[in-house]
Amino acid sequence: MLELYDGPVPVEEILVRWYREEAGSNYGAFIPFIGTIRDEEGISGLSFDIYEPILESWFDAWQQRAKEAGAILKMAHSKGDVPLHTSSYVAAVFSPKRKVALKMINDFVEDFKASAPIWKYDLKEGKRVYARDRSTPISGSGLLGEEA
Repeated sequence: MLELYDGPVPVEEILVRWYREEAGSNYGAFIPFIGTIRDEEGISGLSFDIYEPILESWFDAWQQRAKEAGAILKMAHSKGDVPLHTSSYVAAVFSPKRKVALKMINDFVEDFKASAPIWKYDLKEGKRVYARDRSTPISGSGLLGEEA
């Protein structure tokens, strides 16, 4: 399950809904990850652009990995502007065993940072400024992939 939101993700609503959706599924572990916009470098928030077809394909591959491990993977992410101290990213793994869920959420979040087609901008003085120094090159994308 992949959900995209304009602006901040509604963390409490998502986590409660996901928990309720899986309450009868006999999973022993529900491991969420919540990404929150920090106050750093004078920003007023972050802004995100997403290439949805590639994100959906990337996420589908992860859902297959989760299924093979007997788990379920869910993710929500923001599009557009997200102010400080709100969330832009929520992910969760449901699994019969905690070790599977803990490993999968860690691997998923790390791969998300390295591979998801989401571009981050700082919001400074009313402008979107590409956050190049805090972005990760995506293999084969051309963007950030080569030295200038």
